[in-house]
Amino acid sequence: MSEKISQDEKLKMIRHSMAHVMAEAVLEMFPTAQTAIGPAIENGFYYDFELPRNLTPEDLDTITQKMKDIIAQNKEFKRIEVTRAQAAEMFKDQKFKLELLEAIPEGETVTVYNQGNFTDLCRGPHVASTKELRADSFKLLNIAGAYWRGDEHNQMLTRIYGTAFTNPKDLRAYLQYLEDVEKRDHRRLGKELDLFSLHEEAGPGLVYWHPRGARVRQLIENFWREEHYKNGYEMVYTPHVGKSWLWETSGHLGFYKDSMYPPMEMDKADYYAKPMNCPFHIMIYQNSKKSYRDLPCRWAELGTVYRYEKAGALHGLMRVRGFTQDDAHLFVTPDQMDEEIIEVLRFSLYMLHSFGFQDIHAYISTKPEKSVGEPEKWEAATAALKKAVEKEGLSYDIDEGGGAFYGPKIDLKIKDAIGREWQLSTVQFDFNLPERFKLTFVDKDGVEKRPYMIHRALLGSIERFFGVLLEHYAGAFPPWLAPEQIRIVPVGDRFFDYAKKLEKTFKEAGLRASADLSDERMNNKIRLAANMKIPYTVIVGEKEEAGNLVSVRYRGGKQVNGLEIQAFIDEINKMVADKAQL
Repeated sequence: MSEKISQDEKLKMIRHSMAHVMAEAVLEMFPTAQTAIGPAIENGFYYDFELPRNLTPEDLDTITQKMKDIIAQNKEFKRIEVTRAQAAEMFKDQKFKLELLEAIPEGETVTVYNQGNFTDLCRGPHVASTKELRADSFKLLNIAGAYWRGDEHNQMLTRIYGTAFTNPKDLRAYLQYLEDVEKRDHRRLGKELDLFSLHEEAGPGLVYWHPRGARVRQLIENFWREEHYKNGYEMVYTPHVGKSWLWETSGHLGFYKDSMYPPMEMDKADYYAKPMNCPFHIMIYQNSKKSYRDLPCRWAELGTVYRYEKAGALHGLMRVRGFTQDDAHLFVTPDQMDEEIIEVLRFSLYMLHSFGFQDIHAYISTKPEKSVGEPEKWEAATAALKKAVEKEGLSYDIDEGGGAFYGPKIDLKIKDAIGREWQLSTVQFDFNLPERFKLTFVDKDGVEKRPYMIHRALLGSIERFFGVLLEHYAGAFPPWLAPEQIRIVPVGDRFFDYAKKLEKTFKEAGLRASADLSDERMNNKIRLAANMKIPYTVIVGEKEEAGNLVSVRYRGGKQVNGLEIQAFIDEINKMVADKAQL
């Protein structure tokens, strides 16, 4: 075992042991509490409880102190093998443990771990004793609700999250990271910067785009459309609903019905809000007979789809019920496949780089145990994906057997400004839908054959991508994406006319500018512009008006006085053209 793996495993054991210590502390506070599960997870640990009352933040302080007292007692973690009957007797008053015991397969060894006054049904492993845990290197983070076994039909339990490290320095670094994550939370920034809102009372998981957010969205979509036209795609628009026949044929009603909205009955037929765009693009393909000369067909759509996500899974823009996919479908001949995949991947990387993402890793998912399509098609498609990834010089991992039943795929994951990984682009083969819809093209030999179908999303969805962008830049969009590029602040009301003149000049130059003509003091206006993360604050007074100049305070604090107006416009235009960040 490598040193790195050894260190990781040690940390996992520390965190798992901390979860048991926390459970012991909670039982000291609430002797009648029911204990559920308490695993180590990435970056920490948690434990689920049924408690006699709701916890408060102050309770976490009490539990923390009890944990420190337990750690100081140098309690040994003892692994004990027991019979099922012995375990049932041990946990006769713990209903969740009895349920977990029932789930252990016959013939598997049943183990418990004991430290002092606490015994848990557990596979382990753990550290040898609490002596290996540091009281200055852990922290309880928050309280949340969690359904037993993750099933919304089950009881809601109280989950306590915590983290632990081998030393206080690593703990401090992680807490600083969490603080940065909180500052970048897109839900918080969306409200502070007046970009979007969500209204539970009007429908959960449905996004309301405010003017400033809509402006950024429009900039993203305009760039997306322009680049697609440059890369040989055509735009299509498709309906938001379709008859049940469409979803029966596609297989969605058979495999995906639980994630679809219920049907609407009209004209003695059931209609469904679309969860996917692909069947609609297929209908367009089938509208006319296709020859090999017509292929490849590259059709793209910013199509809004609707999926019934569970309420507990909804999360700001990252998980919603109505969202717009930057969708495209390619219908290609077998001999076009390699070149098309290479081009799709190149295009994906270009788009991600344009938005400021440079650290990109690929994941190739291959044929699962249950699949449709001939093995030779799977082999050829998978080879095409690998060839494309290697040609672009991307690092990649193979997810053996991780593909969808209908074809292999590439997922591209980016790392944001603070090192978090986000899955964005997907390139997915589909051997299923061409068969289900009996798609054909006439080949060079005059014989009708099945085209290959490729699903492709560069950004994933506009909503989620916007959320990722917002967190990546912490709301400080580069000038080309900023909803407002220039805020003009006159030093007094006698310079309002000059401020309005500048606003008109900037807008005529194609820039997004506004003059703050409010009654607020100048310093407050400058502070507001900074809080709204506007790239350029133009301050104008007597000297600027007299010389037809501007003084500019750049986001970040730099200030340049007495700039020629055209020179300033040219500077911004270059930043926009280069898609550069300040």
